[in-house]
Amino acid sequence: MKLFKQAIVFVVLLGVAATACNRKDKAEGEKSNLIKVKGLYSFGPEMKSFTLCEDNREYWVTDSVKNLELSYNNLGFEKPYEPVYVELEGYFTKSDTAVSSDFDSTLVVMKVLKISKEIPDGPCAQ
Repeated sequence: MKLFKQAIVFVVLLGVAATACNRKDKAEGEKSNLIKVKGLYSFGPEMKSFTLCEDNREYWVTDSVKNLELSYNNLGFEKPYEPVYVELEGYFTKSDTAVSSDFDSTLVVMKVLKISKEIPDGPCAQ
């Protein structure tokens, strides 16, 4: 009986270790999929969205480093949801909440490369 209990504990610990290793590999895989994107970012109390310049697809935004929201607020807009031009580094992932499910996907921002009130001419011009 004692050997049986030890075997169960061993199997449980092995399962926990395998799960922990799998999560680490997934996080490293997401970091290796980092891409640079250019587009328009809008922020307000109920929505954080990013519209890609090249095809106008709209994405929900998760600001993993909390730098994008801070940079947006530092631009000093009087009203929320004013679009700004941004260049970001991040990765796309499946939208997994009720709010973000209305969007094509979710952009997880890892780094803010540029943020500006000036929207350049071309595909990003409104």
